[in-house]
Amino acid sequence: MQSLFVYNQQMDIKNLQRENIKNLRPYSTARDEYKGEAKVYLDANENSFGSPLPENFNRYPDPLQLDLKDAISKIKGVPIEHTFLGNGSDEAIDLLFRAFCNPGKDNVIILPPTYGMYEVSANINDVEIRKVNLLPNFQLDLEGIAEAIDENTKLIFICSPNNPTGNSIVRTDVETVLANFKGLVVIDEAYINFAKQRTFIQELTEYPHLVVLQTFSKAWGLAGLRLGMAFASTTVIDIMNKVKAPYNISQSTQDLALEALKNIDQVNEWIKLTVAQREKLSADLLALPLVKKVYPSDANFILAEVEDAAGTYHVLVDQGIIIRDRSKVILCEGCLRITVGTPQENDILLTALKALKKN
Repeated sequence: MQSLFVYNQQMDIKNLQRENIKNLRPYSTARDEYKGEAKVYLDANENSFGSPLPENFNRYPDPLQLDLKDAISKIKGVPIEHTFLGNGSDEAIDLLFRAFCNPGKDNVIILPPTYGMYEVSANINDVEIRKVNLLPNFQLDLEGIAEAIDENTKLIFICSPNNPTGNSIVRTDVETVLANFKGLVVIDEAYINFAKQRTFIQELTEYPHLVVLQTFSKAWGLAGLRLGMAFASTTVIDIMNKVKAPYNISQSTQDLALEALKNIDQVNEWIKLTVAQREKLSADLLALPLVKKVYPSDANFILAEVEDAAGTYHVLVDQGIIIRDRSKVILCEGCLRITVGTPQENDILLTALKALKKN
């Protein structure tokens, strides 16, 4: 295995970035040039008279979101200089392509079935995608990954717990990739709060090429805010900050996220309820004659193989019950992905599925 990963062994993070990014002089905002509080702000061409809203939205937000990062660091245990905040995790994914992948030259490895935005971002940025399908048990094909790597492979995306399959990736397999591939290894932990497996954030000091993505959209219940997190070495974070838009996180998002972070006990209670409902819903689904298999899940959703997945999906849609038809996704043939709802929502779904079988 060691020899198969040979190509990127000697790369360091600064050399991984695109040449034009190395030489890029980032846009300097007015607030980058002055830190602290002042009596009069006449530096950013804002509306000095105020805002039609009750809050002071006439001022530009902190471009580096330092107060919010400080609050996050107290929960995550990651220093703010190792933290990037984006407009959802999707912004962080896109920036990794823009900063580290030369269009038309470099390539990235994705591991289907997986989150679709890795491929979309690669296509937008004209970066070659190399697909190494997961094994039938939804785990890494280490030999396949090793064979796909060449001198232009810059990123490997590993989603764990994986979307849409719901399982966590075996930790020792991820560590094998980290130990042998010297491009960036991006571990997407959007669903980590629902899993027993511990986060890879704790490994940041050991692997300077590790990037861990997390989000406020799932367990924190803030999908509408569009706030994602990336944790990495200071070198990677500095490069991402250099490439990002100057004020990529609005003041309202920063304020609301800071308020949400005060309610961690409520979030933890929701996580417990979700996991309990996940186990109950899995058992209830498996008891239905039309359900062939329910895959184990470490996320807030369930992948279930059913008879006539497309037909079942459309019947549920007609009743106003919306799930995801994943039956055309590789290794997910005949499968539906079902988000764990409230007890009432889950009961409505089960009732509809039971009635469907009678028809």
